[in-house]
Amino acid sequence: MSDRQGQTGLLLAKADGPEQAAAVGAQAGGRVFLFLRTDDFQRDYRRMSDNGVSFLESPRHEPYGTVAVFADLYGNRWDLIEMTASP
Repeated sequence: MSDRQGQTGLLLAKADGPEQAAAVGAQAGGRVFLFLRTDDFQRDYRRMSDNGVSFLESPRHEPYGTVAVFADLYGNRWDLIEMTASP
């Protein structure tokens, strides 16, 4: 979903019962399974860090782009990633 300012939102379902609640934050077995793509890594990394987002590593440069792993409030691991421009 998006608003008129071009921002994007994400709606996640709440756990329904103890079995689902026990799996929150562990759905991917400790691996990254969510990706937040940006067009300005440094801007968004600074903004997220300044607002208390817990980054689990320092930003790194890979052949495919700049990336850093962060955890959401429930322990899910995400990549903040700015892809390298294709030739």
